[in-house]
Amino acid sequence: MSPSNANGAHALTRALRSAGITRVFTLSGNHIMPVFDAALDDGIELIHVRHEAAAVHMADAWARLTGQPGIAMVTGGPGHANAVGALYTAAMAESPVVLLSGHAPRRELGMGAFQEMAQCDIAAPLTKASWANEAAERLASDVARALAIAKGGRPGPVHLSLPSDCLEAPAGPQGTDPGKRTDPEAPDYDAQAIVAMLRGASRPLVITGPATLTKPGRARLAALEAALGVPVIGMESPRGIADPSLGAFAQVLPEADIAVLVGKRPDFTLKFGKHPAFAAGCRLVEIAVDRDVFAAIDALTGAARAQPPVKGPWLSEVRGAVAYRPAAWNHATSAIPGRMHPVQALRPLQAILDSHPDSVFVCDGGEIGQWAQACLTAPNRVINGVAGSIGAALPFAVAARLAKPGVPVIAVMGDGTFGFHPAEIDTAVRYKLPFVAIVGNDARWNAEFQIQLREYGAGRTIGTELLPARYDKVAEGFGGHGELVSDPEQVLAAVRRALASNLPAVLNVMIDGVAAPVVRR
Repeated sequence: MSPSNANGAHALTRALRSAGITRVFTLSGNHIMPVFDAALDDGIELIHVRHEAAAVHMADAWARLTGQPGIAMVTGGPGHANAVGALYTAAMAESPVVLLSGHAPRRELGMGAFQEMAQCDIAAPLTKASWANEAAERLASDVARALAIAKGGRPGPVHLSLPSDCLEAPAGPQGTDPGKRTDPEAPDYDAQAIVAMLRGASRPLVITGPATLTKPGRARLAALEAALGVPVIGMESPRGIADPSLGAFAQVLPEADIAVLVGKRPDFTLKFGKHPAFAAGCRLVEIAVDRDVFAAIDALTGAARAQPPVKGPWLSEVRGAVAYRPAAWNHATSAIPGRMHPVQALRPLQAILDSHPDSVFVCDGGEIGQWAQACLTAPNRVINGVAGSIGAALPFAVAARLAKPGVPVIAVMGDGTFGFHPAEIDTAVRYKLPFVAIVGNDARWNAEFQIQLREYGAGRTIGTELLPARYDKVAEGFGGHGELVSDPEQVLAAVRRALASNLPAVLNVMIDGVAAPVVRR
C-alpha cells in the first residue's frame, strides 16, 4: 500500500519500522486485525502467542536481553485485561515494554460498544503512561512518544490503546513527533562529591536496582566497582537482601557506614533502609531514582577514575560474603526415593551455561527459583524479579531464544509456574525456537506450603497440593521434547539430549520440596 492511501494501521507499523522495531509479540483479535494486515506490507514480524499475558512477558524478556523496547499487541476488552497483569512484572523489573491494545471505536464509545472498557484507566497504575490514540493522523507520533517514555529516565512499561476506527481511517499526514524528548533537568547529584563521600567512609556500598542487571548493565557496575574500589551490589529479587544469589550479603550489610542507592529506592527489598538490616547510623544517599541510572553510573565511574581506587579489606569481605555458599550443599541429597535435592538437580546445569559466552539463564518460581538463583550464574539472567509474581518462565524462554539465537537457553521453574503458560510450548514449536525448561516437580505450591508450615504448623497446610504430573508429556503433546528425570546422575545427560533434539524441551525433574535457602556463614 502506498503512503498516499495508507490507513492508520500502516502509519503505526511504519512508525515501528522507523524506530527499528521489526518484531511484535501478539495474540489476534477483532480490534487489531488492521494491524495484522499492515504488518504484512511493512515487514513487521508477528510472533503469535497463546495468551495475552505471555505476549507481555515475551516483550519484557526481549527488552531486558536486547536493550530495545519490547512490543506486545493484544485485542481490546478481555484481551487487554488478560495482558495487564503481566505489566506489573515488567514495571518492577524496570523493563521498557510498550503494550498496544486494540480498543472499541471512538465513534461508539459510551453506547455499549463491543468489548468497550476503560482500558487506559486499568493500565495506568502499572505503567509510566497510558493513553488512547485520538486520530489516525496521530498514530505515528503516539508510537514514537510511547517508545521514548518507555526508555527514558527510569525505564518501564507504557500502554497505548488503538481504537479500531482510527486504525481503519486514512492516515493522512502524520503529526510532529512529541516522542523525541530530552531530559533537560540537571542531575540531582554531584558525582565528584558522592565519590569523595564514598572514599571518605570506612565501609561504603553502592546499591543499584533491576535496570542495571542486564549483561551490559553488569559490565558497567563492574567498571564502577573497579574504579571506586567500593562494593557495587545490584538487586532484582523479591527476596531483597536475602536473595540467595547474593550469598551472605545480608550479614555484612549492617556493617556499612554509608550506602549510595543509584536508581534504587529503600523499599521492602532493602527492609526500608531500617535497623537491623542497616546499622542505625548508616547514611543512605539516593540518586537518579527516576532518571537515567546509567548516566549516573557512568558519571560516578568517570569521577572515580580521577583518583586511584580505595584499597582495603572491605571490598574483599563483601565480595566473599556474596560468593559464599554452604559447604553442606556439596553433599545435599534427598531421603525420598525417586526425588533429588534441588542442588543436585541444578548444579549440573552450570556446565551448559558455561559453554557459551552469551548463554541465558531464565528463572521463575518460589522455592525452586531461589535455589536456582543461588546455584546458577550466566552472562544473561532473566528472572521473575522484584514483582515476586510467577508464571513468566516459558514466555521468557521463547523470547530469549529469539533475542539470543544459537546460545543455550536454560529456564528453571517450579511445577506451579509451569501451569500458567504451558501452551507457549506450542508457540515455540511453531516458530522453531528450542530451549530447555527444567521443571522442579515437588507436587505442591512449595513457597506457600513453607509459609503455612512455619506460621501455622504441619497440621494446618491447605490449598498447596498439586499432582506429580508428567509435564514432560505435555511438551511432547505440543510437539516438543520431554523427559522424566528422577536420578541426579542423569540430569546433565538429559539436558544434553534435550539440546540435541533442537526442540522446545521440558525435563520433568522430581525434587524434594525443601524450603528455599537462607545463606549464612
